[in-house]
Amino acid sequence: MAEHNMGKNKTVWKDRRHFMWFPFSFTTYELKNDRLYEENGFFSTSCDELLLYRVVDLTMRQTLAQKLYGTGTLILKCRVDSDSEIRLENIKHPRQVKELLSDMIEEARARHRVVGREFYGDTCYMNDSDDMEDDDEMR
Repeated sequence: MAEHNMGKNKTVWKDRRHFMWFPFSFTTYELKNDRLYEENGFFSTSCDELLLYRVVDLTMRQTLAQKLYGTGTLILKCRVDSDSEIRLENIKHPRQVKELLSDMIEEARARHRVVGREFYGDTCYMNDSDDMEDDDEMR
């Protein structure tokens, strides 16, 4: 059983927040198992985990300084209970990481059979019984 899970625990991408082009920070990001992990802190450490199928939107931003240093920021809008926006700040190769994340998000959605209704709730969709009631009223 442990051998079976070893393939699943493979890290796809790992980086840390950069200052200019130097990776001098105590914030690390890691992508594995259809999850994004963010670890912050030196004396006191917190680790957050995001299931990729919960990501609704993915944006890349680069300031002029970030372009000069080869870094950028990815902003993930999520359907979660706590923080609805996750920022991967000052990471290397942001465009390639965005493409990688986008592909992994789509794969995770397909694997978990997630459709738009899970993101936006059932309020904008009518179920079959509502359709029948409307048809009865029109007759």
